[in-house]
Amino acid sequence: MLKDKDKLVRSYVASISVDHRLWRYDIEGSIAHVRMLAKQGIIADSDATKIAEGLSSIAEEIEGGRFQFKSELEDIHMNIEARLFEKIGSIAGKLHTGRSRNDQIALDMRLFLKEETKRTTRRINDLQLSLVELAEKNRSVIMPGYTHLQQAQPVLLAHHLLAYCDMFQRDIDRFYDCLERTDALPLGSGALAGVAYPIDREFLAQQLGFSHISTNSLDAVSDRDFVIEYEAASAITMMHLSRLAEEIVLWASSEFSFVKIGSSFTTGSSIMPQKRNPDVAELARGKTGRVYGNLLGMMVAMKSLPLAYNRDLQEDKESLFDTVDTLNSSLEIFAAMLKTVEVNARRMRDDMEKDYLLATDLADYLVKKGIPFREAHGVVSKISEYAQSQDKGFGELSLEEYRRFSRSFEEDILSLGMEDSLAARDVAGGTAPRQVERALERIREKLSSLKEER
Repeated sequence: MLKDKDKLVRSYVASISVDHRLWRYDIEGSIAHVRMLAKQGIIADSDATKIAEGLSSIAEEIEGGRFQFKSELEDIHMNIEARLFEKIGSIAGKLHTGRSRNDQIALDMRLFLKEETKRTTRRINDLQLSLVELAEKNRSVIMPGYTHLQQAQPVLLAHHLLAYCDMFQRDIDRFYDCLERTDALPLGSGALAGVAYPIDREFLAQQLGFSHISTNSLDAVSDRDFVIEYEAASAITMMHLSRLAEEIVLWASSEFSFVKIGSSFTTGSSIMPQKRNPDVAELARGKTGRVYGNLLGMMVAMKSLPLAYNRDLQEDKESLFDTVDTLNSSLEIFAAMLKTVEVNARRMRDDMEKDYLLATDLADYLVKKGIPFREAHGVVSKISEYAQSQDKGFGELSLEEYRRFSRSFEEDILSLGMEDSLAARDVAGGTAPRQVERALERIREKLSSLKEER
């Protein structure tokens, strides 16, 4: 019975089914650590060489699929260390000199997230590029702009798409901000109080590519702020992706018919043969809640932990890995899907029913004639009610009809069109064609420079 209980406990506390993913970072950190021990004269150079060679051969085994992960060895650290003992004997025991599993896992997590954060920003850049390409391909397409999901004012489709580029640029900035705090070496903190050996933490930081070292050993082994920050930035990015997904779902519907998604990114119905469902966009929208849940779970796990390390922190990995995979796969598939989107420019134009979207422009027209905006607003409100009662668009009203509501209207009001509305908004950040061209040029330059850096 006792053995059964021991087995139950070992199974419950084991994390190898999740943290095996960290093997590369664990070996990288161990090789740097053993080199530092030899450099400082803490272990012999020959021992360090044997340990490093043994670790490199283990890496080859894992890469080749020949390594057997054992749940009874609990975690990735113990699995690698046990195999090292099998390969080089008792010398392997010197690897753990001046190190604890507490600062070891903190190191692995930071190395993992540094790499994944950079990968995530590259995925966001690729998505931005797809948005820019779609915008450039449809740079002259006019669509209804919405507030409250009600048609409001005409905008260029390119302007609408570039709004998402701005959102995703803020996401990139957040990830880089997170990366700055992730880039602190925790190794050398020991279990919680530092180590009793003359180690060289600056050497370790240089070897492992960290810009600085942690300044408090208690904090270093128990800090998971960098995990929470990545998950928070991911949650915001997924929120932006979900907003884009929702618009694509709407635009691809028969009611809108603004766009058509490539068939490889839609699925058919099991019973209705005419349907093509925007499943990719819908799944991204659904997966957003999952990423939110991962963030909340990590926040709850951390909320009452006293210093320093507590086993609760083992729960940081599964949710983080899921967030990383969910976010990166969603970004990747969206970038690919957008390349297949076909825009129905005629439907977008036709959908601006009765040109009522020019109501603000009518009010602006009166303001330029010297009428206070609030008064002009009231006049156009009455014109809108009249036009709708007559089932006419603004362009179908005669000058006499306009002048029933204000004597300030003149012949030129009859030529007011969507292009005039766009051109009038020639301010920085506006939807005027000239401003949108500038915006496209800026984002193109930025993306090109980022691509060169990659």
